[in-house]
Amino acid sequence: MTCSTCGTENRAGRKFCSNCGAPLARACPACGAANDPDDRFCGECGAPLEPEPRAQTAEAERRLVSVLFGDLVGFTPLSEDQDPEAVRELLSRYFDTARRVIERYGGTVEKFIGDAVMAVWGTPIAREDDAERAVRAGLELVEIVSTLGEGLAMRVGVVTGEAAVTIGAEGQGMVAGDLVNTASRVQATATAGTVLVGERTRRASEAAIAYEDAGAHELKGKSEPVPLWRAARVIASRRGEGRATGLEAPFVGRERELRLIKDLFHAASDERRARLVSIIGIAGIGKTRLSSEFERYIDGLVGDDY
Repeated sequence: MTCSTCGTENRAGRKFCSNCGAPLARACPACGAANDPDDRFCGECGAPLEPEPRAQTAEAERRLVSVLFGDLVGFTPLSEDQDPEAVRELLSRYFDTARRVIERYGGTVEKFIGDAVMAVWGTPIAREDDAERAVRAGLELVEIVSTLGEGLAMRVGVVTGEAAVTIGAEGQGMVAGDLVNTASRVQATATAGTVLVGERTRRASEAAIAYEDAGAHELKGKSEPVPLWRAARVIASRRGEGRATGLEAPFVGRERELRLIKDLFHAASDERRARLVSIIGIAGIGKTRLSSEFERYIDGLVGDDY
């Protein structure tokens, strides 16, 4: 603030000039009249002396993202015969599990809608393998949700494309556009316990994910049938590294053991306490395959601990 007596420039908030001691007056931006430093409105014309703060307008930009939409199947009949407290506890475990799995693969939960979840990869952090991580998360979700309650299952849809992303937004409102609606429609087309993806997602992740053709489907809002693929399993490390050159049989008969190793791994990471796992068995029983499946699993996770 400039002293009207001696012309010295004083820092904001001073009531008297640091050079001559004269009272500092605040000039009205509307009429130029002098006002006391503590005045909020001009005594001459009534105009505000403090400029009103500008509303922050959210900035948006187009980005390549992958959107996951998942929904519970069988929850309504399961909850009908249960105590409301038990239902609430089940939903809480589901929400916590879904968020934990999605974040482990580098995704961000955009919102929960009832018992459905929407997550996005590509914002606020973008990675080259976002589409693959989204599919990996979907496969993990349909597997782990089935263990939360008898008769409970999940179906997932994943699509990749350009969407309007709100810069700096967290949670609901991060992503908007037709891509979100498409992900929801693809999810609704999937059967319980399956992950369906669009063509762009398949192309971006097929080096590490095995797919089966699910045919073309009529989706609401789409003028032509949309080709979809069912994600079967992870067959390599990220971006296809370590993929077998020949045909590889599906991993069967050791799902419980693999889940146990995964749980122990995350417990060791969360608790900062070592775990020792011994895999013992006769030759040809699948020890090497079990360890390779676990290596593929942790390769898709994000974080310094993995």
